Amino acid sequence: MKSLLNQLPRITLVLLAAFLAALAARSWGETTTLLVLSSILMFACCWASASHLLGPGPALRFVIIGVVLGWIAEELGATRGWFFGSYTYTEVLGPRIGAVPFIIPLMWFALCYVAYVIANLIVWQAPSDGAPSTLQSLAMSFIAAMIVTAYDLGADPYMVFTLKAWIMTKTDGGWFGETLQGFVGWMAVAFAIIYCFRLSLRRKQPAASSAVTPLHALVPLFIYGGSMLFQSLHGSPVETRAIALFAMGIPLLTAMCGWTRWKAAA
Repeated sequence: MKSLLNQLPRITLVLLAAFLAALAARSWGETTTLLVLSSILMFACCWASASHLLGPGPALRFVIIGVVLGWIAEELGATRGWFFGSYTYTEVLGPRIGAVPFIIPLMWFALCYVAYVIANLIVWQAPSDGAPSTLQSLAMSFIAAMIVTAYDLGADPYMVFTLKAWIMTKTDGGWFGETLQGFVGWMAVAFAIIYCFRLSLRRKQPAASSAVTPLHALVPLFIYGGSMLFQSLHGSPVETRAIALFAMGIPLLTAMCGWTRWKAAA
């Protein structure tokens, strides 16, 4: 059973790639294909990293919580305007489950896992803090939710205005045309996912793999850093480039310092 859990990230990557190939007859454009493939790869890398740092069981629970809650939130958002404001997904992000492109729930897990690790490295100089007290879990979940939302400060306008991945009903919001409600939604959903995962650890400490290496904890940092670099170079509107550099750069560099201390103590 444990061996099967260890193989799940790799199996999932193969299955999702096969699913994408089965839909090739739709002739998705180059942008859509790249977005879907890169999202699947990011999801699989985060799951593999989590399997080593947290253990296969906790990693699977994190995936289930992130994907299920992420899809529910987005489905309610796209159909009823909850959480993020009223919006409609276009065809840019590929095939959907209901009203939501299937890669979006995958990204909710990936981003929340990345933020979970970064928050722990900042505060505890370790990629996982086990099952702390309720107050600490609330605080750490809130910090991680802020790290997720910092990513969205630049990503959301780019996805709307450059990629046109979704269309907002209200186009005169307070953030480069985007509504501020969207960031409240990002905070709320990210907090819910991360806190629910932390609750799942209350009675049992996560068991890291015996084969864990510092590289496994670097995966989330590389992903977050790569997103920061892209937004800093290609963000749109152009003002978001400086915002991304500081909003994402500060937690990233702080987490890197925590990673070096954890690596030295390992």
